[in-house]
Amino acid sequence: MASAQEEIRSPDAVALDRVFKAYDVRGLVPDELDADLARLIGRAFAQVVGADRVVVGHDMRPSSPELVGAFAEGVTECGTDVVLIGLASTDGLYFASGRLELPGAMFTASHNPAAYNGIKMCRARALPIGRDTGLAEIRELVLAGAPVPEGATTGRIVTTDVLEEYAAHLLTLSPLPAGAEGRAARRLRVVVDAGNGMAGHTVPAVLEPLRDRVDLVPLYFELDGTFPNHEANPIDPSTLVDLEERVRAERADLGLAFDGDADRCFVVDERGRAVPPSTVTALIAARELAKEPGATVIHNLITSRAVPEIVREHGGTPVRTRVGHSFIKATMAETDAIFGGEHSGHFYFREFWRADSGMLAALHVLAALAGSEGPLSALLADYERYPVSGEINSEVADVPAVLAAVEQAYADLPGVSLDRLDGLSVEHADWSFNVRPSNTEPLLRLNVEGRDLPTLTRVRDEALALIRKDHR
Repeated sequence: MASAQEEIRSPDAVALDRVFKAYDVRGLVPDELDADLARLIGRAFAQVVGADRVVVGHDMRPSSPELVGAFAEGVTECGTDVVLIGLASTDGLYFASGRLELPGAMFTASHNPAAYNGIKMCRARALPIGRDTGLAEIRELVLAGAPVPEGATTGRIVTTDVLEEYAAHLLTLSPLPAGAEGRAARRLRVVVDAGNGMAGHTVPAVLEPLRDRVDLVPLYFELDGTFPNHEANPIDPSTLVDLEERVRAERADLGLAFDGDADRCFVVDERGRAVPPSTVTALIAARELAKEPGATVIHNLITSRAVPEIVREHGGTPVRTRVGHSFIKATMAETDAIFGGEHSGHFYFREFWRADSGMLAALHVLAALAGSEGPLSALLADYERYPVSGEINSEVADVPAVLAAVEQAYADLPGVSLDRLDGLSVEHADWSFNVRPSNTEPLLRLNVEGRDLPTLTRVRDEALALIRKDHR
């Protein structure tokens, strides 16, 4: 009988390069990511993390159970036990990793279309695994066939459910305030668009204990990894249309939209208007700094310049970093930051093992609104100071050539500074923009901010003309 490692043909380097990204594994199923590759990755993961047990969760995609089974088999072949938590949001997996103090793997392709799946991996206590922190080592082991260590015994697989404990933990981190003296606690009407993703699993568990304070209006809560209603990608404005309309129709206090694995959250105000994630970052930063004056807050280079302004105004220290969760988490650890926010709707909390949680961010917004008397738009007015373009994607044939052309066009303009921390950032007193390659898709992403709408529009159009000129 052939040994386990002889049963699987090792993929070549080109095939692995298609699925091993900057901070996760992601690809088309089964053409790029299949059960055999998942099993090899499981073996490699077990050996790189070197733990006795690992925890594994998955989203609602039809391909997830088979891939999880193969991954778990690979892990146990190396003598490591597996704790399966079943259906989970990515922040639910981070919770399990933190609470159980185990390395973890989450099977999800986040906001990508139904044909994709992937694996987000972490060390114990949700410490990130990215290209420079273990993912490259996992890739090299897989390329070599991820041989099982000599004399390894087969590990065990056990199952557990952490959903109720996860929900209870989040509610301790951001509870809704009680009513002021002589006034009943405010009741909120909230529309939540789960996009047929994992928020349909987690939101009911989190909000059920708040049923006397929160009226939940669910939208697309059925778990369906084919995404029959719209992509679960709330950074795309077209996916928010149904939520915006429902908020207005219900006369709700706000709307919340989650991506497929529910680690990102977007907010819609009572007027049905999408709130920029930078505004949510500034709001949560102010709330966290009220608990710990003088603390550090992380923001990536694409967030609004209002964020560092507001952090300083609330006595905090803003620190700018690259885009991407592994960079944010590493900088949070280095600076002991209390909170971090990204333009893409990822929000990171020191109290949550420095991991990102869309649900915890949502609870902060609910708590802030419940503690105020006016509408959400009034609450957020001071946190949204400059118009922003949102993320504009362009497919280009030659990314380095486009970035060079943009840099050349702006390099000698008076009052303009450039840096290459992540892609190309161009700064001016009245405006700024960043253009950077996607870490997960063949795109250039442009984000623009201006002191006013005419300035924003002018700079956006100029930058897009450069990006798309003869390069598409």
